Amino acid sequence: MELGLVGLGKMGGNMRERIRRAGHTVIGYDRNPDVADVHSLEELVGKLKGPRVVWVMVPAGAATQSTIDELAALLSPGDVVVDGGNSRWTDDEKHAVELGIKDIGFVDCGVSGGVWGLENGYALMYGGTEENVAKVQPIFDALKPEGDFGSVHAGKVGAGHFAKMVHNGIEYAMMQAYAEGWELLEKVDSVTDVREVFRSWQEGTVIRSWLLDLAVNALDDDEHLEKLRGFAADSGEGRWTVEAAIDNAVPLPAITASLFARFASRQDDSPQMKMIAALRNQFGGHAVESKTEN
Repeated sequence: MELGLVGLGKMGGNMRERIRRAGHTVIGYDRNPDVADVHSLEELVGKLKGPRVVWVMVPAGAATQSTIDELAALLSPGDVVVDGGNSRWTDDEKHAVELGIKDIGFVDCGVSGGVWGLENGYALMYGGTEENVAKVQPIFDALKPEGDFGSVHAGKVGAGHFAKMVHNGIEYAMMQAYAEGWELLEKVDSVTDVREVFRSWQEGTVIRSWLLDLAVNALDDDEHLEKLRGFAADSGEGRWTVEAAIDNAVPLPAITASLFARFASRQDDSPQMKMIAALRNQFGGHAVESKTEN
């Protein structure tokens, strides 16, 4: 099938390549002309045959809103817009209504996989009507990992991004646990090779995971994380997860504490946040701060 893809950054560019490898046609637009296939959204829409599917992979908030506003003026009834960025689920409900006035469908899709998704596939959580999801299904199938898992129609509009938000909240807590354990191991005199302790956990233990593998990768690059400043940003989804928990009276002590720990990293050079920063860089290519940048 044909797909219009808006936003060809670290994830969007790799997603374009994976979809093309599956035999589909992708026409990509980005503000950077060096990576774009067309020069404008108008040209992108004009090259697609109806019913069109346009996937948006731009930063959440104003950038997503302006892109959807522009697409609403260019697309036709029966077309579908997919928001694959990290938008808040409440924005999805708003976008669905705005596009629905013009009989344009809307699907929200939480995407996980970071810089590794091109080869490994992307975990996908999407929300929308059965009819609109069906129009995008070949692209979901191309992006997902091989096998029976890694892709889910989570529910109605907003469900995809809500599920991805909870996923990221869990990710916060898991990274925090690894970081705390690493700091404690580094602190005591009796443990002389912390990196190899982490490596030993990769097989046969109940805490083995892809995040643990990435922690070992980071320690192979910088054994004591001495090159990093103990600072880790938060993308916003951790905050949204805690806010949703408050709204629904659901206790989230581990996720909430991990979010607050990131706030603490902005006050001093936290050893734990060196590991968090290293893990975020490993799985998502997120920027890190070296000590010389402070």
